[in-house]
Amino acid sequence: MKIPEHLLSIERLKLREMKESDWKEVHDYASLEIVCQYQPWGPNTIQDTRTFIEEVLADKKMQPRTRFMFAIVLLDDNRLIGAAELNIRDSQHKNGEIGYIVHPDLWGKGIASEAAKLMIQLGFTHFHLHRIQATCDPNNIASSRVLEKVGMKREGVLRESIMIKSGWRDTAIYSVLESEYHER
Repeated sequence: MKIPEHLLSIERLKLREMKESDWKEVHDYASLEIVCQYQPWGPNTIQDTRTFIEEVLADKKMQPRTRFMFAIVLLDDNRLIGAAELNIRDSQHKNGEIGYIVHPDLWGKGIASEAAKLMIQLGFTHFHLHRIQATCDPNNIASSRVLEKVGMKREGVLRESIMIKSGWRDTAIYSVLESEYHER
């Protein structure tokens, strides 16, 4: 099922399928400690990043495909500056999950919000999902703000649900329902 191009662009950016040669640009941010401080992965080695790209390319071939990982590309210079993801977690119950990551040189400029909006739009209008969720570390205030800005509501916190380098991490859960999306 081909995704219509108009669902993959907004204001200053577009999303496109990842390709093998993207590993260098992905590594530019995935190898930075500040980018992965709230994550159970990273900072990536070159092999970690190459493996990630290989997994993304393999997921693209799966039938049915449930993981849609896109490169975030700036429209003005076609530069890869991050990634956005939509996972179909449960097709029977129409549940999905989004995620995003942006190079820290562009933090605070609304890029993550634009990418998250595109993922939510894609989930509801193309895949006809009922519920889309996202998770983040409760200490990651910037990511929490992104999720709230795009219309997601905080549902609660899973206590000590993920192990990261500094120890157990809580996970805040956010969601938006199809009816709430259409009301906006």
